[in-house]
Amino acid sequence: MSSLAVWGKRSRVSAYKPLFLMDAELSELSAALGEACRARGLLVATAESCTGGWLAQVITHTAGSSGWFERGFVTYANAAKVEMLGVAEQTLAAHGAVSLETAREMASGALAHSHAHLAVAITGIAGPTGGSLDKPVGAVCFAWAARAPDGAIRLLRSERQHFSGDREAIRRQAVIHALQGLIDLAKSMP
Repeated sequence: MSSLAVWGKRSRVSAYKPLFLMDAELSELSAALGEACRARGLLVATAESCTGGWLAQVITHTAGSSGWFERGFVTYANAAKVEMLGVAEQTLAAHGAVSLETAREMASGALAHSHAHLAVAITGIAGPTGGSLDKPVGAVCFAWAARAPDGAIRLLRSERQHFSGDREAIRRQAVIHALQGLIDLAKSMP
């Protein structure tokens, strides 16, 4: 039995139980992304809201990801989107956090505030509350961007998806969709 110091107290830990188990589909997608990025010398950045860093966690679960994953931004609050990614307050006021406009600015901001070549942004409503008629629970907006050889940031794709299920199912589907988009983008790069 090992012991840990927790805030000045000693605690006994009898068995290690992982808090997160990687499933095969997520692991395979991350490995495929890594393979595509390594083959082209690309670095990836993520900008996440509703997934709360789950995409970055999946990527960093992959051995060797430090060779192609540059950084991740978890910008759950609007203030974080503004401060960390440069999302315009006017965009948030006019379109809301869950919008293609915000996702595009998040993806561009992830590249502007990193050394990455590729970025994805995810913002949505995972539920169970927070939805509305025009933005129901399960609505998730994505944007993918790339840095051109001259350093310019190019938005390549943005889209809105609607996923079903509970909070975890919606977030998991968003992570899968983001990974698939990054793989396609990486494979399209020279």
